[in-house]
Amino acid sequence: MKKSVAIYEKSLESINGLVDIDQLNLKWVPYTKEGKYRIDGSLRDPEDVALDYLWLSPLISAEKFLPEAFQMALRTKSINVLQTFNAGLDNPFYKTIAAKGTMICNSSAQGIAIAEFVFAQVFNQLHPLQRQRQQQAERFWKNTPFRELSQSTWLIIGFGPIGQAIAQRAKAFGARTLVVRRKAQASEFVDQCANTGELPQLIPQADIIVLACALNASTKHLANQQFFSQTKSNALLVNVARGGVVNNQALIEALDHDRLGHAILDVFDTEPLPQTDAYWSHPKVTVTPHTSFAGSGTMSRWTDLFLDNLKRFSRDQPLHNRVDPASFTD
Repeated sequence: MKKSVAIYEKSLESINGLVDIDQLNLKWVPYTKEGKYRIDGSLRDPEDVALDYLWLSPLISAEKFLPEAFQMALRTKSINVLQTFNAGLDNPFYKTIAAKGTMICNSSAQGIAIAEFVFAQVFNQLHPLQRQRQQQAERFWKNTPFRELSQSTWLIIGFGPIGQAIAQRAKAFGARTLVVRRKAQASEFVDQCANTGELPQLIPQADIIVLACALNASTKHLANQQFFSQTKSNALLVNVARGGVVNNQALIEALDHDRLGHAILDVFDTEPLPQTDAYWSHPKVTVTPHTSFAGSGTMSRWTDLFLDNLKRFSRDQPLHNRVDPASFTD
Protein backbone atom coordinates (compact mmCIF):
# COMPACT_ATOMS: atom_id res chain seq x y z
CA MET A 1 0.00 0.00 0.00
CA LYS A 2 1.35 3.43 -0.94
CA LYS A 3 2.10 5.88 1.83
CA SER A 4 0.35 9.26 1.69
CA VAL A 5 2.21 12.56 1.34
CA ALA A 6 0.14 15.70 1.88
CA ILE A 7 1.30 18.84 0.09
CA TYR A 8 -0.25 22.23 -0.62
CA GLU A 9 -1.76 21.99 -4.08
CA LYS A 10 0.14 25.02 -5.43
CA SER A 11 3.41 23.64 -4.05
CA LEU A 12 2.69 20.43 -5.90
CA GLU A 13 2.47 22.42 -9.12
CA SER A 14 5.90 23.96 -8.44
CA ILE A 15 7.68 20.60 -8.05
CA ASN A 16 5.95 18.90 -10.95
CA GLY A 17 8.48 16.80 -12.81
CA LEU A 18 11.13 16.94 -10.08
CA VAL A 19 10.21 13.60 -8.53
CA ASP A 20 8.60 10.34 -9.70
CA ILE A 21 6.16 9.76 -6.87
CA ASP A 22 5.04 6.37 -8.21
CA GLN A 23 8.58 5.08 -8.30
CA LEU A 24 8.89 5.96 -4.62
CA ASN A 25 5.71 4.02 -3.91
CA LEU A 26 4.08 7.12 -2.46
CA LYS A 27 0.91 9.02 -3.35
CA TRP A 28 0.18 12.73 -3.26
CA VAL A 29 -2.64 14.08 -1.11
CA PRO A 30 -3.01 17.74 -2.11
CA TYR A 31 -4.58 20.11 0.39
CA THR A 32 -6.32 23.39 -0.30
CA LYS A 33 -6.01 26.86 1.17
CA GLU A 34 -9.36 26.18 2.84
CA GLY A 35 -7.85 23.31 4.85
CA LYS A 36 -9.33 20.36 2.96
CA TYR A 37 -7.55 17.30 1.62
CA ARG A 38 -8.18 16.22 -1.95
CA ILE A 39 -8.41 12.42 -2.13
CA ASP A 40 -9.55 10.53 -5.23
CA GLY A 41 -11.05 13.69 -6.65
CA SER A 42 -13.13 14.65 -3.63
CA LEU A 43 -12.48 17.04 -0.76
CA ARG A 44 -12.19 15.53 2.72
CA ASP A 45 -12.22 17.13 6.15
CA PRO A 46 -8.99 16.78 8.16
CA GLU A 47 -10.72 14.76 10.87
CA ASP A 48 -11.32 11.98 8.32
CA VAL A 49 -7.75 11.78 7.00
CA ALA A 50 -4.75 9.85 8.33
CA LEU A 51 -1.44 10.90 6.80
CA ASP A 52 1.98 9.35 6.65
CA TYR A 53 3.73 12.61 5.75
CA LEU A 54 2.76 16.29 5.67
CA TRP A 55 4.84 19.08 4.15
CA LEU A 56 4.25 22.63 5.34
CA SER A 57 5.92 24.42 2.45
CA PRO A 58 7.13 28.05 2.37
CA LEU A 59 4.39 28.93 -0.10
CA ILE A 60 1.92 28.59 2.79
CA SER A 61 3.65 31.47 4.57
CA ALA A 62 4.00 33.48 1.36
CA GLU A 63 0.25 33.20 0.78
CA LYS A 64 -0.42 34.09 4.42
CA PHE A 65 -2.41 31.11 5.63
CA LEU A 66 0.11 29.48 7.94
CA PRO A 67 -2.16 29.72 11.04
CA GLU A 68 -4.94 28.02 9.07
CA ALA A 69 -2.52 25.30 7.93
CA PHE A 70 -1.50 24.73 11.55
CA GLN A 71 -5.15 24.28 12.50
CA MET A 72 -5.69 21.88 9.59
CA ALA A 73 -2.76 19.79 10.78
CA LEU A 74 -4.01 19.73 14.37
CA ARG A 75 -7.44 18.63 13.19
CA THR A 76 -6.03 15.87 11.01
CA LYS A 77 -6.79 12.38 12.31
CA SER A 78 -3.12 11.42 12.45
CA ILE A 79 0.21 12.53 10.96
CA ASN A 80 3.29 10.32 11.25
CA VAL A 81 5.86 12.84 9.94
CA LEU A 82 5.58 16.59 9.54
CA GLN A 83 8.23 18.49 7.62
CA THR A 84 8.19 22.27 7.92
CA PHE A 85 9.99 25.12 6.20
CA ASN A 86 10.50 26.76 9.62
CA ALA A 87 13.89 26.62 11.28
CA GLY A 88 12.64 27.89 14.67
CA LEU A 89 9.81 25.90 16.25
CA ASP A 90 8.76 28.28 19.02
CA ASN A 91 5.17 28.46 17.76
CA PRO A 92 3.04 26.46 20.26
CA PHE A 93 1.66 24.45 17.33
CA TYR A 94 4.84 22.40 17.08
CA LYS A 95 4.84 21.41 20.72
CA THR A 96 1.17 20.47 20.51
CA ILE A 97 1.50 18.28 17.45
CA ALA A 98 4.72 16.68 18.71
CA ALA A 99 2.80 15.66 21.84
CA LYS A 100 0.47 13.70 19.57
CA GLY A 101 3.37 11.53 18.47
CA THR A 102 4.14 13.27 15.19
CA MET A 103 7.80 13.30 14.17
CA ILE A 104 8.89 16.81 13.15
CA CYS A 105 11.65 17.72 10.71
CA ASN A 106 12.56 21.39 10.55
CA SER A 107 14.55 23.28 7.92
CA SER A 108 18.24 24.01 7.41
CA ALA A 109 17.61 25.71 4.05
CA GLN A 110 17.87 29.22 5.51
CA GLY A 111 21.33 28.74 7.01
CA ILE A 112 23.45 29.94 4.09
CA ALA A 113 21.29 33.00 3.40
CA ILE A 114 21.15 34.03 7.06
CA ALA A 115 24.91 33.64 7.42
CA GLU A 116 25.49 35.88 4.40
CA PHE A 117 23.02 38.42 5.80
CA VAL A 118 24.92 38.47 9.10
CA PHE A 119 28.23 39.13 7.36
CA ALA A 120 26.79 41.84 5.13
CA GLN A 121 25.45 43.67 8.19
CA VAL A 122 28.62 43.21 10.22
CA PHE A 123 30.83 44.42 7.37
CA ASN A 124 28.61 47.46 7.04
CA GLN A 125 29.45 48.31 10.65
CA LEU A 126 33.16 47.49 10.55
CA HIS A 127 33.87 49.24 7.25
CA PRO A 128 33.19 52.97 6.71
CA LEU A 129 31.25 52.38 3.50
CA GLN A 130 29.01 55.42 3.80
CA ARG A 131 31.96 57.69 4.50
CA GLN A 132 33.76 56.29 1.47
CA ARG A 133 30.76 57.05 -0.72
CA GLN A 134 30.54 60.54 0.73
CA GLN A 135 34.24 61.17 0.06
CA GLN A 136 33.76 59.97 -3.49
CA ALA A 137 30.89 62.39 -3.99
CA GLU A 138 33.06 65.19 -2.58
CA ARG A 139 36.13 64.06 -4.60
CA PHE A 140 37.98 64.00 -1.28
CA TRP A 141 41.09 61.80 -1.06
CA LYS A 142 41.73 60.42 2.43
CA ASN A 143 42.22 56.88 3.63
CA THR A 144 39.46 55.29 5.71
CA PRO A 145 40.69 52.86 8.41
CA PHE A 146 38.47 49.91 9.32
CA ARG A 147 38.21 47.05 11.81
CA GLU A 148 39.43 43.74 10.42
CA LEU A 149 37.31 40.66 10.79
CA SER A 150 40.51 38.65 11.15
CA GLN A 151 41.15 40.35 14.49
CA SER A 152 37.66 39.81 15.85
CA THR A 153 36.20 37.29 18.28
CA TRP A 154 32.74 35.95 17.50
CA LEU A 155 30.33 34.58 20.07
CA ILE A 156 27.63 32.51 18.40
CA ILE A 157 24.78 31.47 20.67
CA GLY A 158 23.04 28.48 19.12
CA PHE A 159 24.81 26.02 16.86
CA GLY A 160 22.20 24.53 14.58
CA PRO A 161 22.53 24.90 10.78
CA ILE A 162 22.46 28.71 11.03
CA GLY A 163 25.09 28.95 13.75
CA GLN A 164 27.27 26.44 11.94
CA ALA A 165 27.09 28.37 8.67
CA ILE A 166 28.07 31.58 10.48
CA ALA A 167 30.97 29.95 12.32
CA GLN A 168 32.30 28.38 9.12
CA ARG A 169 32.42 31.76 7.40
CA ALA A 170 33.87 33.60 10.39
CA LYS A 171 36.63 31.01 10.59
CA ALA A 172 37.37 31.48 6.88
CA PHE A 173 38.16 35.13 7.64
CA GLY A 174 40.53 34.11 10.40
CA ALA A 175 38.26 35.20 13.25
CA ARG A 176 38.23 33.50 16.64
CA THR A 177 34.96 31.66 17.18
CA LEU A 178 33.26 30.91 20.48
CA VAL A 179 30.05 28.90 20.47
CA VAL A 180 27.40 28.29 23.10
CA ARG A 181 25.08 25.33 22.69
CA ARG A 182 23.22 22.95 24.96
CA LYS A 183 25.98 20.38 24.98
CA ALA A 184 29.57 21.33 24.24
CA GLN A 185 30.81 19.57 21.11
CA ALA A 186 33.98 20.04 19.08
CA SER A 187 33.88 21.46 15.54
CA GLU A 188 36.57 22.36 13.04
CA PHE A 189 35.04 25.85 12.79
CA VAL A 190 35.02 26.53 16.52
CA ASP A 191 37.87 27.55 18.81
CA GLN A 192 35.88 27.04 21.98
CA CYS A 193 32.51 25.40 22.51
CA ALA A 194 30.71 25.84 25.81
CA ASN A 195 27.34 25.23 27.38
CA THR A 196 24.98 27.98 28.52
CA GLY A 197 26.34 27.89 32.06
CA GLU A 198 29.68 29.17 30.77
CA LEU A 199 28.18 32.08 28.84
CA PRO A 200 29.21 34.78 31.40
CA GLN A 201 32.87 33.92 30.82
CA LEU A 202 32.54 34.27 27.05
CA ILE A 203 30.53 37.49 26.66
CA PRO A 204 33.36 39.87 27.69
CA GLN A 205 35.62 38.36 25.01
CA ALA A 206 33.27 38.91 22.08
CA ASP A 207 33.47 41.63 19.44
CA ILE A 208 30.48 40.25 17.53
CA ILE A 209 27.66 38.40 19.30
CA VAL A 210 25.19 36.50 17.14
CA LEU A 211 21.95 35.16 18.58
CA ALA A 212 20.99 32.12 16.50
CA CYS A 213 19.35 29.94 19.13
CA ALA A 214 15.85 28.56 19.50
CA LEU A 215 13.37 30.52 21.61
CA ASN A 216 12.27 28.50 24.60
CA ALA A 217 11.98 28.87 28.37
CA SER A 218 15.75 28.78 28.85
CA THR A 219 16.55 31.37 26.15
CA LYS A 220 13.71 33.86 26.63
CA HIS A 221 15.30 37.23 27.46
CA LEU A 222 18.71 35.58 27.48
CA ALA A 223 20.14 38.93 26.38
CA ASN A 224 19.09 40.83 29.49
CA GLN A 225 20.54 43.47 31.79
CA GLN A 226 23.08 41.07 33.26
CA PHE A 227 24.08 39.96 29.75
CA PHE A 228 24.71 43.53 28.59
CA SER A 229 26.62 44.41 31.75
CA GLN A 230 29.35 42.08 30.44
CA THR A 231 29.54 43.15 26.80
CA LYS A 232 32.34 45.23 25.28
CA SER A 233 31.38 48.85 24.73
CA ASN A 234 32.07 48.53 20.98
CA ALA A 235 30.64 45.04 20.50
CA LEU A 236 28.03 44.32 17.84
CA LEU A 237 24.91 42.31 18.60
CA VAL A 238 23.11 40.52 15.76
CA ASN A 239 19.76 38.84 16.43
CA VAL A 240 18.60 36.36 13.77
CA ALA A 241 16.95 34.07 16.32
CA ARG A 242 13.64 35.35 17.69
CA GLY A 243 12.69 38.69 19.20
CA GLY A 244 11.96 37.10 22.56
CA VAL A 245 15.61 36.15 23.08
CA VAL A 246 16.31 39.85 23.76
CA ASN A 247 14.99 41.98 26.60
CA ASN A 248 14.20 45.13 24.64
CA GLN A 249 14.46 47.56 27.54
CA ALA A 250 17.81 46.13 28.62
CA LEU A 251 19.14 46.38 25.06
CA ILE A 252 18.14 50.02 24.63
CA GLU A 253 19.62 50.92 28.01
CA ALA A 254 22.89 49.20 27.07
CA LEU A 255 23.07 51.16 23.81
CA ASP A 256 22.14 54.45 25.47
CA HIS A 257 24.81 54.01 28.15
CA ASP A 258 27.56 52.87 25.77
CA ARG A 259 27.70 49.31 27.08
CA LEU A 260 27.21 48.03 23.53
CA GLY A 261 28.26 49.51 20.21
CA HIS A 262 25.42 48.61 17.85
CA ALA A 263 22.52 46.18 17.48
CA ILE A 264 21.42 44.57 14.21
CA LEU A 265 17.91 43.22 14.65
CA ASP A 266 16.07 41.12 12.09
CA VAL A 267 13.48 39.62 14.46
CA PHE A 268 11.11 41.20 16.96
CA ASP A 269 8.47 40.34 19.55
CA THR A 270 5.79 41.87 17.31
CA GLU A 271 6.08 41.61 13.53
CA PRO A 272 5.69 43.78 11.56
CA LEU A 273 7.48 46.09 13.98
CA PRO A 274 4.98 48.79 15.09
CA GLN A 275 5.57 52.24 13.60
CA THR A 276 5.86 53.70 17.10
CA ASP A 277 8.62 51.33 18.23
CA ALA A 278 11.78 53.05 19.48
CA TYR A 279 14.00 50.73 17.47
CA TRP A 280 13.07 52.44 14.19
CA SER A 281 14.79 55.70 15.05
CA HIS A 282 17.50 54.60 17.45
CA PRO A 283 20.91 55.70 16.07
CA LYS A 284 22.63 52.53 17.26
CA VAL A 285 20.09 50.06 15.90
CA THR A 286 19.77 48.59 12.42
CA VAL A 287 16.25 47.29 11.76
CA THR A 288 15.52 44.77 9.00
CA PRO A 289 12.08 43.18 8.39
CA HIS A 290 12.75 39.51 9.25
CA THR A 291 14.45 39.20 5.89
CA SER A 292 17.69 37.37 6.68
CA PHE A 293 16.37 34.13 5.17
CA ALA A 294 15.42 35.72 1.83
CA GLY A 295 18.49 34.74 -0.17
CA SER A 296 18.23 33.80 -3.82
CA GLY A 297 19.01 30.14 -3.05
CA THR A 298 16.74 29.53 -0.09
CA MET A 299 13.68 28.46 -2.06
CA SER A 300 15.56 25.83 -4.05
CA ARG A 301 17.18 24.50 -0.86
CA TRP A 302 13.74 24.18 0.76
CA THR A 303 12.61 22.10 -2.19
CA ASP A 304 15.79 20.02 -2.27
CA LEU A 305 15.50 19.23 1.43
CA PHE A 306 11.89 18.15 1.04
CA LEU A 307 12.59 15.94 -1.96
CA ASP A 308 15.64 14.39 -0.32
CA ASN A 309 13.66 13.58 2.83
CA LEU A 310 10.83 12.24 0.70
CA LYS A 311 13.18 9.73 -0.92
CA ARG A 312 14.58 8.80 2.48
CA PHE A 313 11.06 8.39 3.84
CA SER A 314 10.10 6.05 1.01
CA ARG A 315 13.17 3.88 1.76
CA ASP A 316 12.72 3.94 5.55
CA GLN A 317 16.02 5.77 5.94
CA PRO A 318 16.78 8.35 8.69
CA LEU A 319 15.35 11.77 7.85
CA HIS A 320 17.33 15.01 7.79
CA ASN A 321 16.66 17.63 10.48
CA ARG A 322 14.66 15.39 12.76
CA VAL A 323 13.78 17.37 15.89
CA ASP A 324 14.32 15.87 19.32
CA PRO A 325 10.89 15.85 21.07
CA ALA A 326 12.70 16.69 24.32
CA SER A 327 13.45 20.14 22.91
CA PHE A 328 9.80 21.06 23.38
CA THR A 329 9.96 20.48 27.14
CA ASP A 330 12.27 23.42 27.89
